[in-house]
Amino acid sequence: MARKDSQEQKIGMSLLFKGRAIFKPLNTGKIDDKVSCVREWVANIFFYTKGDTTIMIDAGYNYERLKEKMEWLNIDPSTIKHILITHQDTDHVGALERDSELLFKDAKIYIGEIENRYLTGEVRRRVMHKMYKLPLVKIDNEKVLLKDKDVFYIDGIKIECLLVPGHTWGHMVYLIDDEYLFTGDTIWFGVDGGYSFLSTLAEDNELSLSSLKALQENILKRNAHINVISGHTGWSDDLNFVFAHTDKKCTPFLRHYEDPDAPYDGYVEDDDTKENAQSVYLNKKA
Repeated sequence: MARKDSQEQKIGMSLLFKGRAIFKPLNTGKIDDKVSCVREWVANIFFYTKGDTTIMIDAGYNYERLKEKMEWLNIDPSTIKHILITHQDTDHVGALERDSELLFKDAKIYIGEIENRYLTGEVRRRVMHKMYKLPLVKIDNEKVLLKDKDVFYIDGIKIECLLVPGHTWGHMVYLIDDEYLFTGDTIWFGVDGGYSFLSTLAEDNELSLSSLKALQENILKRNAHINVISGHTGWSDDLNFVFAHTDKKCTPFLRHYEDPDAPYDGYVEDDDTKENAQSVYLNKKA
């Protein structure tokens, strides 16, 4: 995987999904005083701040505007020492690739031990119903390998790891301080609630559905207020909305999902501005 692969994906994915109302990323800004995000075309990466520590969740595309947009949020890339990776797709690890700007070369990355098999080349990532094999991702950062149900702390920040295989074989979601659930590509939010993420990009759609149902049961039994944050379609704290369709997958080429908030082409970022990033909180879904 390299910067050219991010650019090629931008072109290809724009052609495939333009006008389908599938990708609805948050613009760069803040969800609240703890969570902020950067928009990279159709994807979001997130930052969780507590005290003097900021943890990054996912590393986005190999994207040349990342430092600029982090500066909008007053986040210095050199202060990021810990990055949680939900999975190793192009739009979630790009800023860690060898030919990136290496803004986070000194950061420790945390990734599921199953997901790490993609990075070692033991397993190759396949999409579009296994018809297309993604290039190998090459990362030199120090890694901490995680297992399902691991709980650990970074400077007093509690992180719980929950394995949700299906989109990739080792996809992990992270519950931070029992209040913020970062779901990567586990959930897709439509206008009427959450579905299993895009069927065309899953390793195993039936496994994705099973994992989403298990995640729903895990979260609901906690009987707690939890903000659920997706990688491409915003966030919500309404768990009925979040888990509205755990038995259904988003099938973008079979059904047209009308969403008035979705950009015609998510790869056009004209409305992602420094002024808005610094002046308004980002609205939730539902």
